[in-house]
Amino acid sequence: MSLKRPPFALNLFWRTFFLLGILLAGGVFAWVQTLRQLEFEPRAVQAAHQVASLVNLSRAALQFSDGINRIAVVKTMSDQEAVRLTPREPGDRWEPFETDRFTRLVASELRSRLGEGTIVARTVNGVPALWVGFNIERDPYWMQTDAARLQLLAAETWFIWVGIALVATVLGSVGIARLINRPLQDLSFAASRIREGEFDSRLDESTLTSEIRAVNIGFNRMARELAKVEEQRAVMLAGISHDLRTPLARLRLEAEISVADEEARRNMAADIDQLDAIIDKFMDYARPEDSRTVPVDLSQVIVREAAAFRDTSQIRISLKLAPGLMVQGDDTELGRIFANLFENARRYGRTIDTGIAQVKVTHVQVGDSVIVTVRDHGQGVPPEKLEHLTTPFFRGDAARTAATGAGLGLAIVKKSLQRMDGNLELANARDGGLVAHIRLKRA
Repeated sequence: MSLKRPPFALNLFWRTFFLLGILLAGGVFAWVQTLRQLEFEPRAVQAAHQVASLVNLSRAALQFSDGINRIAVVKTMSDQEAVRLTPREPGDRWEPFETDRFTRLVASELRSRLGEGTIVARTVNGVPALWVGFNIERDPYWMQTDAARLQLLAAETWFIWVGIALVATVLGSVGIARLINRPLQDLSFAASRIREGEFDSRLDESTLTSEIRAVNIGFNRMARELAKVEEQRAVMLAGISHDLRTPLARLRLEAEISVADEEARRNMAADIDQLDAIIDKFMDYARPEDSRTVPVDLSQVIVREAAAFRDTSQIRISLKLAPGLMVQGDDTELGRIFANLFENARRYGRTIDTGIAQVKVTHVQVGDSVIVTVRDHGQGVPPEKLEHLTTPFFRGDAARTAATGAGLGLAIVKKSLQRMDGNLELANARDGGLVAHIRLKRA
């Protein structure tokens, strides 16, 4: 029973990345808001202090000047500084400076420093600026200065700061997520190799993280135990197969000598041949992993193995292969692979109408690989059982339990291909039948 995949799923890297990104981005925005609040009152007080200092300096400069020099002082300040002094007329129209919390705080601070009679305006007679109305003795004046003195940091500045912080957050999240997930990726890769029957995977047992180190040590111990079990099973299969050869040979000899009935003798010989073939399967499966690959003409190997299936009442093999199809492999192993595939098709790939297995062999070259396709036109295999076909002693359906085989054919094919760095993929054809894709390295 397969587990239903959720409609929206993330791998562990992206899950860690998004969680870290949300956490760090939230921290950035929280710090921005905190900094803005911490900046608010000090900036208002500082701005009011600067403006009040300008007013006091202007007042002092004008207060101790006579009428002629006062005009010169006003003109000099207007020309050389961003400050303008003008007499305040009774008919002047002005608008209050207070429009928000910040400007109200600035105006309040100015009045506390300059006196309650101080006027703070944002426009006078339609001219926008920072206007401060004050008296020198009994003469009222306006001091006009740039309103930018009292502005908070611009939104563009905050945007740049926040943008830089968010970019740093993304890069930091990627780096942290990779560091967190790397041991799990190594574990996943090693587990996939174990699943494929490669028990030499080893994980780092000297990592600094204690939990990861414990997992790696346990995984390596498990891999060693599985390798030992696999080795013992191979030795057991080889030993049993070897020990059965002698009694089978005696049975064959006794059947030939002692059984007078021709049909019974023929049936006994067929049973002995079947047992002998099963023993060959055991021996092939228990064969050591080491395999030396050399350039091999794959076309010749397939033609040779196909020629061994001469009984056209059971199987007919159609070959569409280019001559001189060279691959890296072992001639004996490749022959065993295609012999098992053809035998599997002969047994289970027969068509319903004729009872003959129609097998087609084709190939394509993709990059540095050669993919050979062996396809029959039988009934195929239930989709949920496809992935189990290469499991030792597994048969595709209940009806095959009575078949004359050990259930090792496709397992031997997969194991032999692994020895040559090849790959086997099984699928059902759309119009019926089983398709085997064999990927090998080009020579």
